[in-house]
Amino acid sequence: MNKLLKPLWALLLLALSAPLAVAQEAGASNIDSGDTAWMLTATVLVLLMTIPGLSLFYGGLVKSKNILSVLMQCFFITAVMSILWVLFGYSFATGKGVADGGSAFFGDFTNTFLNTLKPDSESGTIPESVFITFQMTFIIITPALIVGAFAERMKFSAVLIFTTLWAILSYCPIWHMAWGGGLFAEWGAIDFAGGTVVHINAGVAGLVACIMLGKRKGYPNTLSPPSSVPFTVIGAALLWVGWFGFNAGSAVSAGADAGYAMLTTQIATAAAVIAWVAIETLSTGKPTAVGAATGAVAGLVAITPASGSSTVVGAIVIGLASGVICYFGATKLKQAFGYDDSLDVFGVHGIGGIVGALLTGVFIREGAGEAGLAQVLIQAKSILVTIVWSTIASVIALSVAKYTVGLRVDEENEETGLDQSSHGESAYN
Repeated sequence: MNKLLKPLWALLLLALSAPLAVAQEAGASNIDSGDTAWMLTATVLVLLMTIPGLSLFYGGLVKSKNILSVLMQCFFITAVMSILWVLFGYSFATGKGVADGGSAFFGDFTNTFLNTLKPDSESGTIPESVFITFQMTFIIITPALIVGAFAERMKFSAVLIFTTLWAILSYCPIWHMAWGGGLFAEWGAIDFAGGTVVHINAGVAGLVACIMLGKRKGYPNTLSPPSSVPFTVIGAALLWVGWFGFNAGSAVSAGADAGYAMLTTQIATAAAVIAWVAIETLSTGKPTAVGAATGAVAGLVAITPASGSSTVVGAIVIGLASGVICYFGATKLKQAFGYDDSLDVFGVHGIGGIVGALLTGVFIREGAGEAGLAQVLIQAKSILVTIVWSTIASVIALSVAKYTVGLRVDEENEETGLDQSSHGESAYN
């Protein structure tokens, strides 16, 4: 009797355990709690870069009568880009790449309103919802960077029209080309955290905007010094801290790649500060706090595309090169051509991004790719496409703003200051 019962019990246990095994298989997840925790933290750090980091950095550099206008532009861009990303920006950027039968230049609109997102949707080892929010902070800071080029003279309504259209026409397509399986990815270009997507893209847009808008009243003869150097230094410090989320977060994991990106980011930034302060002291006789802060941003910009692949020596060289070259870009180059890039968006982000993207092909650590002329040429191609694309998109977006609401405040409002004339407020009473 016992011999007969044993097989029956075995069959019964097998029958009971089969549905449980199927349920466990169906519920299997790739989500890693460590990766997810890091990416939640990185997302907060990148948001910190715009509000309050960039806001304070730019706010301290303008006249006291224009501080609130800069803070308001950065703050409101944060809100607008968040909604734009959810409506269709994420889909337009991340849609099918070339390998999946998609476009080399654009995503698609299959995920508008995030309609395919589910609570258990995954992106690698993290929830897709976290990846979406992380990348949302990138589309927030990129148009906010451009604000510095036309500070103190553009209408608030024009700022919103221009940055919104530019994000659609330039940011999302360049994102797709670099990170969505598009043109740059097909070429094999390296852009770990946004050299082309963020910095060159924004720097070129800033140059186009300041040229189309024209110079500030009295430029360059009657310009006032920065209204609050402490604001600028605090803002730069917040950018430096937040940038670890920007670069190390772009590993989308809490592993070795994130650690290496953090290390190279710190090294390059430190080297750039030293280089900027040294060249400034040689040129003017005095090291300034604004110079040190700007040098830090230049180093952060330049290491961004290379942070996941650069050698340690490469990070030092990239930092030193960006500190020196961006210094001359923000001073001598601007003076030579006479454009009024108010807060040196092109001089720091455009030129720094170009320096970093090119040198990315020179300094590649073992296991991260092959350095050499071939890679530098690939990097150069991606830079040229970004410059041309952003230029065209900027002209279109600015033209729409110009012929709808007008680009520039009138002379009386510029003299009064944008805080009062545009927002009816004052930073200081």
